[in-house]
Amino acid sequence: MATNPNGIALGLLRRLSSSGVLERVGLKDRVEKWVFEGSRRGFQAGAAGTRAFKAVKNLGKPQRPDAAPKSGVFDLTPNDEQAMIRESVTRYADERLREAAFEADNACVAPDDILAGAAELGLAMMSVPEALDGAGTDLSPVTGALIAESMAHGDMGLAIACLAPVGVANLLTRYGSAEQQAKYLAAFAEDVPPPSALALLEPQPLFDPMSLYCEAVTEGDGLVLNGEKCHVPLVANAAFFLVAAADSNCEMQLYIVENGVDGLTYKDDPGMGIRAAGLGSLHFENVKIPASAKLGEVEGCDYREMLSLSRLAWCALAVGTSQAVLDYVTPYVNERQAFGEPISNRQSVAFMVADIALELEGMRLATWRAAALAEQGKPFSREAAVAHNLCARHGIQIGSNGVQLLGGHGFVKEHPVERWYRDLRAIGVIHGGVSL
Repeated sequence: MATNPNGIALGLLRRLSSSGVLERVGLKDRVEKWVFEGSRRGFQAGAAGTRAFKAVKNLGKPQRPDAAPKSGVFDLTPNDEQAMIRESVTRYADERLREAAFEADNACVAPDDILAGAAELGLAMMSVPEALDGAGTDLSPVTGALIAESMAHGDMGLAIACLAPVGVANLLTRYGSAEQQAKYLAAFAEDVPPPSALALLEPQPLFDPMSLYCEAVTEGDGLVLNGEKCHVPLVANAAFFLVAAADSNCEMQLYIVENGVDGLTYKDDPGMGIRAAGLGSLHFENVKIPASAKLGEVEGCDYREMLSLSRLAWCALAVGTSQAVLDYVTPYVNERQAFGEPISNRQSVAFMVADIALELEGMRLATWRAAALAEQGKPFSREAAVAHNLCARHGIQIGSNGVQLLGGHGFVKEHPVERWYRDLRAIGVIHGGVSL
């Protein structure tokens, strides 16, 4: 059982909310607020390369999430626990991320207080098994999709910065060996979880995640890593990365690489959108890592499954941002007057808003369906690919329509829609960074 106070609170909350006790006794809102506020002990994002990782205990065997219960009923309605988590994350995103997004986009970095507040939500702790003092009893892709969607409703760039460490914790829980979990995963149950990210994308034309140029070649009793990664979140202050590379047998795997090792350099490389995520590139020149750095060690990880889970995370981010666009333009077109009446009275305007709503529902349902299949342990790679295609195509169109509906206001930074448009264009070209 978790000994961390937040871990105890979240563990109890998960059990009580699923039983409906809090709702019946009228304490749901009060307990949710307590967990939302957290312990507020601060956050130090600048500890890259200085954080020492050591095993906290001997696990004996890897701690894996429990299988989701199979009800036999296809129902995508969030349960009480998921609804509670979603409400807390949405509140934080709307009250904190939305307010900080403009400055963060200009500065190309997430503010420390925003990352601190996200850490206090305990999202990373929910990915850590109880044997490592976390609050996780299962690993739910549906819950992860709801969290990503809700966070992106505030701002996609800041959402990525906040959720990149959660994605790393998910992958360590899903694939990490007992030794890797004891050394790295346990840190995510602390009050200050380590900033970290998944490094997958490479600066290659027509990038194919199944054909990587970055290599981890066996040399002696260790590995030597060479190559380059781009569009990596939190690149300047991450304590470690999960780096995708081809091994000596040309198989794709993930490797744990701590920041500060010899031969590893980085540079900030902000792009058109999701600038608040602190994107940058990593360069590996003869970086020596132990053989035990391979995620899962001898068994490795299910790389294709990881790709699909990462795609679903980006789909959920697209859904949240698209919902923000719809929520912003709807009152705007109803209040904006032209020729003595609201512009929403014009069919071209009304139909464009309706198209946004229709496409958004398709994106959301496709994403939730793929996440539900993943949670049940069923094949979901096809459904994840379908959802990603829908979100990449329609997300861009929703962002563009949002700009058009605001007219001249859509072109200026006074309104956030132009930023959401830039962010949504990333869905079709970015891989990695986050994962469910």
